Amino acid sequence: MVDRFIYEKSVSYNGHLILPFIVAIVDRKDIYSYTLLSELSHQGKFHKLENPAGICSSSVEEIIKVAKEHLDENSDIVAQEDYFKCRYTYRDNLIIVYQEAGKYFYDHYPPGKLNNIAAPKIFLSEGDCLNWIKQGLDY
Repeated sequence: MVDRFIYEKSVSYNGHLILPFIVAIVDRKDIYSYTLLSELSHQGKFHKLENPAGICSSSVEEIIKVAKEHLDENSDIVAQEDYFKCRYTYRDNLIIVYQEAGKYFYDHYPPGKLNNIAAPKIFLSEGDCLNWIKQGLDY
């Protein structure tokens, strides 16, 4: 089980969000792996898939590089826009805000599990959405 995804080091790439995490500690050194989220959600073949490349690294930068190379060779998505561009980390939670037809929605992932716990709520602005989420997390 993942203790915590390192959302603040996540990278959006080719329709996916690369989410690094510490998979082990060897000789007091962190060893990193990653999980992917797909902008296509469950329709993407790599959605919520842990380390499809099967390679770990002792640095976040290197594990991101491994994930990018794997996606370059195997991705099933041709991204038109960056679905993950408006993402935030707040209290170790990942918040992804997106706009569709002038309305704002969000995805909310807790620190250690990739289950979207967002409420089915529509907002008129990104700021309103973020304020509502922060209020819920601060309560």
